Amino acid sequence: MEKWKGYLYLLGGFSLAGTSVIAARLLTPSLGTFTITAASLGIALVGMLPLVWRRLGPSLDNLSRRQALALVFQAACGIFLFRMFLIQGLLRTSAGEAGILTGATPAFTALLAAVALREPLRPRRALGIASTVAGILCLQGLFSPGSGLSGQHAWGNGLVLCAALCESSFNVISRYSSLNSASDPGQSLSPDVQTWMVAALAFCLCLPPAWLGEAPLPALVALGTGEWLALVWYGLFVTALAFVFFYAGIRRCPASTAAVFSGMMPFTALVLSIWVLGESAGLPQWLGGGLVVLGMLLTGE
Repeated sequence: MEKWKGYLYLLGGFSLAGTSVIAARLLTPSLGTFTITAASLGIALVGMLPLVWRRLGPSLDNLSRRQALALVFQAACGIFLFRMFLIQGLLRTSAGEAGILTGATPAFTALLAAVALREPLRPRRALGIASTVAGILCLQGLFSPGSGLSGQHAWGNGLVLCAALCESSFNVISRYSSLNSASDPGQSLSPDVQTWMVAALAFCLCLPPAWLGEAPLPALVALGTGEWLALVWYGLFVTALAFVFFYAGIRRCPASTAAVFSGMMPFTALVLSIWVLGESAGLPQWLGGGLVVLGMLLTGE
């Protein structure tokens, strides 16, 4: 039963995370990279505070140095760097392709888990990694006549791949932290408290560059209703709820299983980019997306 609960939590968490591509695309014309992240995190922190404030003090008192360091790395990889690379990539490529390229996360996660957590890298997973790489090259246009890996489009896709690598690092670090906490239940953090702490750390990382380089207040005041709704969605659902689901799921499943469900990110992003943003997907996108999804299925257990 716990395993199936973990599956449902991971399914919900990564499905919500996939909408981050659409929310970010709606906000990039009006807000800077760090302003989007800092503002959405601020909304998440305020929205979650009534749920966690009674437990924050005791949780902080019981926090070990190793746990604190793990939370810092989770904030840096899972939110700060992931969103920086994703938003910068969206300025240079389509939301549909960006969503598909996040499908590289399972392959990256499997490789990192094999090295850091000693989870086995079986031939099937190696084939999945190869399929993912082929899908990425297809999306880049390498197999199309007269095109190749060059220009702003390829640069944007490369930035999205960096975001996928950050997400994979976050998955592995979170699993490692969960395994250590399992050996000492007294230091275990509840998913909502852990989410609030990671969001607070990421907010501290994002606020200085946003404040010093992007003049966030005038830009936020000028936002329309639709953009504010996208920002609230980014904060309460893409950040707060998705991370709570993820932490609840990763406690019950290995990193390789999380890698499988991370495939919901590209699927959700591609469907919503067509439905909400009106983008079109040609044969290279569907072929590349199919190879990435095949790699996702082969990579996981």
